[in-house]
Amino acid sequence: MRVAVAQFATSFDTAENLTTCLRMIDEVAACNPGIVVLPEFCNTQPCYSDHNQVWQQALAIESDFLHQIAQQAKKYACYIVLNVTLRRDLNRDQQDASVQSNISITSCLFSPSGELVQQVDKQKLTEQERQFFISEKQAASVISSDFGKFGLMSGADSYTFQASRALAINGAQLICNSEHSFALDTSTLHDITHAVENNVFIASANKVGALRPKKSADALAETTETLLSISNTSVTEQAYGVGQSQIIAPDGKLLAKIEHNKAGYTFADIEMLPAGLINKARPDGTEFKQQQRPEFKIEKITAKQPTITDHEYSDNVPETINVAIFATYKSTQQAIEDVCHYIENNLSDIIQLPELFFIADKTVTDNQDELKHIECLSHELIQQISAVLRPFQYVCTSVVLNGNHQAVLINQQGIVARQQQLHFCQRYQWTELTDTINIISLPLEQGIIKLAMLTADDANIAETVNIAALHNIHLLLMPFDIQEPLEVNYSLLARAAENRICIVAATREKSFYIQQSIDEKSLSTKQNNKKVKSQKSTGFIANLSNNSALLAQWQSGKFNGYINKPIIKHQHGKITKALIYPNASTDKNSIEFN
Repeated sequence: MRVAVAQFATSFDTAENLTTCLRMIDEVAACNPGIVVLPEFCNTQPCYSDHNQVWQQALAIESDFLHQIAQQAKKYACYIVLNVTLRRDLNRDQQDASVQSNISITSCLFSPSGELVQQVDKQKLTEQERQFFISEKQAASVISSDFGKFGLMSGADSYTFQASRALAINGAQLICNSEHSFALDTSTLHDITHAVENNVFIASANKVGALRPKKSADALAETTETLLSISNTSVTEQAYGVGQSQIIAPDGKLLAKIEHNKAGYTFADIEMLPAGLINKARPDGTEFKQQQRPEFKIEKITAKQPTITDHEYSDNVPETINVAIFATYKSTQQAIEDVCHYIENNLSDIIQLPELFFIADKTVTDNQDELKHIECLSHELIQQISAVLRPFQYVCTSVVLNGNHQAVLINQQGIVARQQQLHFCQRYQWTELTDTINIISLPLEQGIIKLAMLTADDANIAETVNIAALHNIHLLLMPFDIQEPLEVNYSLLARAAENRICIVAATREKSFYIQQSIDEKSLSTKQNNKKVKSQKSTGFIANLSNNSALLAQWQSGKFNGYINKPIIKHQHGKITKALIYPNASTDKNSIEFN
């Protein structure tokens, strides 16, 4: 199946936008596509002063606009994905410009026969969009074709895992994403994450040019000031579509991309048969269906307060915390001694160690003698580590206790919190699983933070991190063992971005041999795509700016291209330190804006 994505600018003139859409479809037709994906808001520039204006710009289901797009699909015998604002009411009786009508932001799918076969409303509406639009909140559904199954999503739905995961669970092999964005978040992070986590192809089409009419600049500035409580910004100067429309394979490889922000199209030929969650598996062979779990219970824990000497701690969320990753490359007792030596010479509040840091081979069998040995070492390390910790200092790692693999948090008094493994993974198939996520209130000298711990594959399950984040954690601690580079390059970073939380993730460094993708080498040299290279992968510290990422940029008038990009410090060598801002996780403005 040949998939094409097109990017272009729209105006506040509906007739002009129809002409643009028809022209772009004519251009794309030259490559003989099976499906064409167009951007979000193809009929308008979504910046409105009142509800009458929204109604005038929106399309009726029987409109000439949709009819002509249907004719294009029939003419070129291809599917077309068109996102528009759509009237759900037959008419608008209200003259009062303040009264809202039922209008949705909807992706329409036209078949090669010219039929409108699918309508999918945008689910995640921004604050401004909620003033004017509704969403039917319909369950995600997919379309079956001769090529395979595909689903539709749009806009801010691509900034979180829910929409793509729902489509994948329902059988989607290709997800068509229509965007209207001035930011690079989707093209550089979320698209690839959606593809890899769901084993699907992603085809994203974005806008270029001005995203809002010039005449609405003053109104937009006023609206933005109301929503985000800012003034004297240059928001309207920054509202230009970045383009970057692209097609991503299920393994995260870039198949085609428009590298600029000018009107145009690109395409790729795909084979959808191997795609889909039914064929999704972790590198160790763990199948997705083996890791599916029902909703978890939440247990809130207050870690026992360390001994207070000459000071008292605050119950406020601290502005900063010193964190560190320590990765020893020794094993058994030598590894424990190495860690203890480091702790004695370190003042970090929280020290993160890798998963079973004292075991060289993480493929632990169910051999009882082996497990007994590992459990004895686990007890030794807890005892020895707690003996060298200072007040209000903690170490997180994973151990085997009572025959089960689990993450633990250690202070001077021993274990203060634990988290048993939640999801099945092949390398610890012998461990019992829990259905409880522990939310830990942790006393520090500077204040109290809320955190969760996840080990093994648990943090790679987006739903699990989201459940913890919904209970207002500031920090996620991850003792893990990396299985593929995409985890730390995309998936786990997406968890920090979409939930706006800090993450400290530690693993032993591993080398992976990967095929170079087309974005790393010239598209014109096909041989470049056959080369392989060694890539070393480690853990990371994902931090948040101490202000809303987007808000801070708009206040300064300097937009860096990202709405909510975590600040990443990759684990390097044995010791990696960083200052993180846990209180920044309480600021969800940049998430809400999406």
